[in-house]
Amino acid sequence: MSDALAPSAEAGGSAPPKSNAVVAVLALAGIVVPLMQTLVIPIIPELPKYLHASASNTIWAVTATLLAAAVATPVVGRLGDMFGKHRMLLVSIVLLVTGSVVCALSDSLVPMIAGRTLQGLAAAVVPLGISIMRDELPAERLAGSTALMGASLGVGGALGLPAAALIADRFDWHMLFWISAALGVVAFVLVLVVVPESKVRTGGRFDLIGSLGMAAGLVSLLLAVSKGADWGWTSATTLGLLATAVIVLLVWGWFELRTAQPLVDLRTTARRQVLFTNLASVAFGFSMFALSLVLPQLLQLPKATGYGLGRSMLTVGLVMAPMGLVMMAMAPLSAVISKTKGPKTTLMLGALIVAAGYGLNIVLMSQIWHLVLVSCVIGAGIGFAYGAMPSLIMGAVPTSESAAANSLNTLMRSIGTSIASAVAGVVLAQMTTTFGTTALPSENGFKVVMAIGAGAALLAFALASCLPRHRADAAHTASAATEPGGQAETAEVSTAKA
Repeated sequence: MSDALAPSAEAGGSAPPKSNAVVAVLALAGIVVPLMQTLVIPIIPELPKYLHASASNTIWAVTATLLAAAVATPVVGRLGDMFGKHRMLLVSIVLLVTGSVVCALSDSLVPMIAGRTLQGLAAAVVPLGISIMRDELPAERLAGSTALMGASLGVGGALGLPAAALIADRFDWHMLFWISAALGVVAFVLVLVVVPESKVRTGGRFDLIGSLGMAAGLVSLLLAVSKGADWGWTSATTLGLLATAVIVLLVWGWFELRTAQPLVDLRTTARRQVLFTNLASVAFGFSMFALSLVLPQLLQLPKATGYGLGRSMLTVGLVMAPMGLVMMAMAPLSAVISKTKGPKTTLMLGALIVAAGYGLNIVLMSQIWHLVLVSCVIGAGIGFAYGAMPSLIMGAVPTSESAAANSLNTLMRSIGTSIASAVAGVVLAQMTTTFGTTALPSENGFKVVMAIGAGAALLAFALASCLPRHRADAAHTASAATEPGGQAETAEVSTAKA
């Protein structure tokens, strides 16, 4: 097989040292984006004081990023396929830097929300990076590199939390955003110098109506899910937004199926390998975020509750940081399993490991080392899964659609995290215990959220089991990467339809 794939290195135009540099730079860019999103978490309780606004209004500094990322990810992915992934990657990083500077200069709510919105528009960096790897890397490097790129999402989030807590504790809070801007500038320069522009492009006409329709549907859906607990799940606003989302997305789907050059090719998305990978991504996004909701609260609740550990936000970050490192460490192993057994097996294995981690969390939650162990186990499972998903997606779509398809898969994970936040919020709000005069989430409430997280992982396992049997996914991806258009794409698509 190595002989058969040897020409790929030449076709990709990159010798191994160049490939190493491309992978390292893209992984760095992938880490910077989730790190940027995490930086604000330690200062959320203080934002009303910093911005001279109410707590209910300052939460929009988080919600705006979520909404902007959801809309931008598939749109930027499609633009990358059409006009150049390298170009759109640079545009995304510029938006991140601009948003960071705006936030760093902010002392009131409106500019902070504007800056956080700009930062959210950079969310397509990871799927763009994965698609560039498909176009540029030798075939034998692709599986491991895309697994590493997928894991960068977790690494950035896990490492960002302790770093942000430390910086917020020692310096003025604006420093968080100046550091984000500086990291973005470094990533921009390295991408500009090291990463080549892919020649794989579709060209064509951008689907403006489709992008507006998708934006309206997603914003309505995510607003209802993220703000439903505050507004009331049966309130007219929440129900109206949910109804709007359903209607708009149905009309959008009808329109996309009748458009010659759609924003999202729904026929490709409906193929079994793409469809079930995306559905499993929603479940995995739920499982990953459920842990991020449970562990910080357990660590910070007072010891007098009997189950809280009374620790600082810095300790929270240090406990969760190993999760990101484990995810990165699992990337090479994920690639090996995907190469020998197929990415379907890797995805199923990851789901079982995550479910086991939540099972451990239900019985081990009274010591710091318990939570470190749980975060590492779940991080290992997420690392396997996030490494397998790009291989499954790229093994079933033409090279010309890889950025859009990977972006849609990233969006599915984001939807899963939003649903996790809403579900966990409802459970913890209903299952409370009285501590003095304050109602706090009960120990059983946390255990129920963990059980739901385990159930979501098992759902992901069931969905992954519906994927097609292992075929030479790596070969499909390799041929598509080295022969854009023409026969490579045709062979790949016909196999996916089989």
